[in-house]
Amino acid sequence: MVINCLVVDDEPIAREGILEYIRQIDYLKPVAQCKSAAEAAGLLQKNKIDLIFTDIQMPKLSGIEFVKALADPPLIIFTTAYSEYALEGFELDVVDYLLKPISFPRFLKSVEKAQSYLHARIREVSITEDFFFIKCNGKIEKITMDEVVYIEAMANYVIIHTRQKKYITYLTFSGIEEQLPAHLFVRIHKSFLVAISAFQTIDGNEVITGSVRLPLSRNYRNEVMSRIESRFIKR
Repeated sequence: MVINCLVVDDEPIAREGILEYIRQIDYLKPVAQCKSAAEAAGLLQKNKIDLIFTDIQMPKLSGIEFVKALADPPLIIFTTAYSEYALEGFELDVVDYLLKPISFPRFLKSVEKAQSYLHARIREVSITEDFFFIKCNGKIEKITMDEVVYIEAMANYVIIHTRQKKYITYLTFSGIEEQLPAHLFVRIHKSFLVAISAFQTIDGNEVITGSVRLPLSRNYRNEVMSRIESRFIKR
């Protein structure tokens, strides 16, 4: 399994140091480097990134503010020269917190932890046409496909809203989207995936399902309308 990596740091020497470490590990792929969080946010819209190495103290937008702003963040490893940020960093459920200067053995230990997280996420979703299993609150839960109403991104977790209850599980939003049957679900927003059978009304820029109104993003509107129109009754 290849892990696509992004390095974010306003110091060129620090970026190159992390990239050099990445190049020495065969399952890591250095996709890009950015000198600011704003630049990284734009890059995430265009590339599949599994793991971000980001500094914390950067101009305009800090690494912590950057991670908090992501609706569906990849795995995060903070790299910083300031230990006082450690607690706040771990509260964001990041993989690790590396204090500069970073030794290669410490770096390797951190990325092995990230690799274990990614393998665990793949194992935790087992989807067939009719049902799938997830881990939730220390238990394994079976969810029938036709019970799912919508799925919501929440930091490093997703919330699966069914007709009876909701489940919070440690999965990436993009990961669960890739494994659900594409003909049954459609993305309506960067943070919402909805079962097509659960659509009741499209009202302007909102999708209504039961008593819930969900935002319909302009970026996904054409795909949503195409999927809905394919089910129109023809004259």
